[in-house]
Amino acid sequence: MSTSPPFPPPTALPTASLISEMAAAALLRGASPGSSGVAWRWRLRLAPRYRPAHGSGRQGANSAEGRAWACFPLLERALVRVRGPDSAPFLLGLLTNELPLPGPAAGAAPPPARVCYAHFLNVQGRTLYDVILYRVGLRDQPGIVLPPHAASRCYLLAGQATATCHLPLPVAVLGIPQGLRVQKTKMQDAQAPAFLLECDSAVLGALQRHLALYKIRRKVTVESYPELRVWAVLPDAPEEASAAATLQEQAQGTAILTRDPRTARMGWRLLAQDEGPALVAGGRLGDVQDYHRHRYRHGVPEGVRDLPPGVALPLESNLAFMNGISFDKGCYIGQELTARTHHMGVVRKRLFPVQLAGLLPAHSLAPGASVLTESGQSAGKYRAGLGDLGLALLRSEQARGPLHVRTPEGGRVTLSASVPDWWPMATK
Repeated sequence: MSTSPPFPPPTALPTASLISEMAAAALLRGASPGSSGVAWRWRLRLAPRYRPAHGSGRQGANSAEGRAWACFPLLERALVRVRGPDSAPFLLGLLTNELPLPGPAAGAAPPPARVCYAHFLNVQGRTLYDVILYRVGLRDQPGIVLPPHAASRCYLLAGQATATCHLPLPVAVLGIPQGLRVQKTKMQDAQAPAFLLECDSAVLGALQRHLALYKIRRKVTVESYPELRVWAVLPDAPEEASAAATLQEQAQGTAILTRDPRTARMGWRLLAQDEGPALVAGGRLGDVQDYHRHRYRHGVPEGVRDLPPGVALPLESNLAFMNGISFDKGCYIGQELTARTHHMGVVRKRLFPVQLAGLLPAHSLAPGASVLTESGQSAGKYRAGLGDLGLALLRSEQARGPLHVRTPEGGRVTLSASVPDWWPMATK
């Protein structure tokens, strides 16, 4: 009479395994069923010289094949990670928008969004920081996750720099290969929700201090997150930006690819450890100046130059047009003035894209320069720009007329304001 073996045969290690079975067995020594102790999350990180090369399967290789994409490294953007059991209610009380939905369960259809755009406001209701917020969870962390009492094998997958194991390991861990670093955190912290806040790098420290100010006793950790870099991804043909729906959204430990939540004209956002063009099929490295000109052409503000902290008002900055505010959510800092303005239905000034003509100063126009009508009346102020493209805060009833700015040298620069095609029809 044949009997089945007491344990199923172990599965073979994949060919891409980067840690030998002997080292893995040493790592998991003592992790047998019934072991006592707190479950810890052990993270192994490769030193840079041990980073494996990517395999033949590239992220982003999907229906975008055949389309050319420009990937722009946004070095002026930085990431802040907010994590902990209280991170969601903590952020809800500070942001103008609802938080992104959590990731789908295994086998479930993806939710409509895992990213959102929002502003932090001061108590007077003026913009402090504009952020793109990404929700990341345990399933998005780098490497692989082994459940407690798993077989004594642990390895890295090709193209990834981190392995994650959830095991009741002893404090002493032996046999770690050279070049690996081990970090442990409690399981309850590892399973808590986490958010990445993309902000202007010039206010990275200020944003962290702002969050710390309202943290009080909440179980929240706020820290900079330099592990991922921010990229913008646009089709090579600018007119295709709004129809660029052929990339596949991804959320993995080493890369997050998602649509820009502000407008379809802004294409896609990519957070990655690697070079952006290597992660997008048909991708090439783009000139970041072209990205900013694209932004200004379509009237999309970004960062402290376009949205000066404590000066810009969210509705005048077209926050509602860019899906950056919820008028149905609970209270948040600065809500009173914003909600009152919205319900009154009157926004007299808006941030318009403008094109400049005439003898431009060497460094374009100075921020805050007065914009005048033909008769010399004030129509608003020039905000920021690049070359002959920029943004100006103008009174809506005067934006369609001839406008100009006087330069310090006594010259005259003509401004032509336009209404972006992605704005709601009621504003056109």
